[in-house]
Amino acid sequence: MQNDKLLNYLHLHFIVFIWGFTAVLGALISIEAIPLVWYRMLLASGFMFLFIVYKKENLRFPKKVLGGFFFAGLVIALHWLAFFGAIKVSNVSVTLAIMSTGALFASLLEPILYKRKVIWYEVFFGLIVVAGLYVIFNVESEHVWGIVLALCSSFLGALFSVINGKFALSYKASVISFYEIFFGMVCISIYLAFSGSFDSSFFQLTTNDWLFLVLLASVCTAYAFIASVHVMKWISPYTVMLTTNMEPVYGILLALLILGDSENMSPQFYFGAAIILVTVIANGIIKTSIERKKRRLPNT
Repeated sequence: MQNDKLLNYLHLHFIVFIWGFTAVLGALISIEAIPLVWYRMLLASGFMFLFIVYKKENLRFPKKVLGGFFFAGLVIALHWLAFFGAIKVSNVSVTLAIMSTGALFASLLEPILYKRKVIWYEVFFGLIVVAGLYVIFNVESEHVWGIVLALCSSFLGALFSVINGKFALSYKASVISFYEIFFGMVCISIYLAFSGSFDSSFFQLTTNDWLFLVLLASVCTAYAFIASVHVMKWISPYTVMLTTNMEPVYGILLALLILGDSENMSPQFYFGAAIILVTVIANGIIKTSIERKKRRLPNT
């Protein structure tokens, strides 16, 4: 049992490492953000469909539920468009540092969508994150559009997570993800069709781009998602939360190793990024600690 927990903990770190590598792949793929996300969603939904067929899972849902999946698919498509757009106009380090704000965006969205009270320490931590963002904006003004796009991506990612939190209570995660990614691809296809972008050049990719896209869709999307669901059966949400916060650290280190000088930033940038990351981790620790205390209290 202990060995199973250790192996799954190491597996979780590997999954988070893969998520960090996603941003590097986005920089290595030469095509723009919109076709990049379209190909990712097309290939990933194909891989997930094969997995669902193998597992013989039910794909039939009421129209209202499918409508919810469609909306979530649009949100995740916009999230990835903003994410890869940020990488294209700035770099991996800036994008991942700003993406660390996602957990705090979720803390602000949950009271609205789940109709719970605003928690004072989440507001306090939100103000500290703003200070971290101010430091980064001040020293990296040439990356302003990348910062703005990364913030939009972070917000949309948090919105997607909060929406998915409701779906996950009733439906299988693999089926939810397949429909959302497929519908996201459909949304982008509609835009591409109306903008006249589906021409011959759209489908002319280099061998390297095809290799990186298949790697992005299979390992970094389909596999990482299915594997993350598996390890959560063995590992506490608290451990998952802390480990997931390593994603920007892994991603920035990988970017420095693989992409070189284009990822070197000023010391002030890393200071601002550290403020955001430490704040997000502190928020998670306090929230988990309070929830544990509540569970220990006897029912009144």
